[in-house]
Amino acid sequence: QVRLVESGGGLVQAGGSLRLSCAASGSIFSINAMGWYRQAPGKQRELVTTITSGGSANYADSVKGRFTISRDSAKNTVYLQMNSLKPEDTAVYYCTVLYGTLRAWGQGTQVTVSS
Repeated sequence: QVRLVESGGGLVQAGGSLRLSCAASGSIFSINAMGWYRQAPGKQRELVTTITSGGSANYADSVKGRFTISRDSAKNTVYLQMNSLKPEDTAVYYCTVLYGTLRAWGQGTQVTVSS
């Protein structure tokens, strides 16, 4: 079984930074991609960023230039560096991993950006 453990969420003022991490453990033989979603109150869950096993990253337009995704393949860990945070970034952030044809989700971590 696969489990994702997230950390790094919290409270920050606008313009500040946070770094989220997500470590995958269990029987993972081949990871296709890892990424981050977020869901704000009253809104749909949206894709923030993804990174492939080869290191190719993609970003939503709303975070491009401010957020950076990275991974440590040896540790099966993905990170999300968030800079220049805005109040509209406030959401629960979820880590996800695609392996084979399966998907696993983290429990979510709250990020709150104050005005």
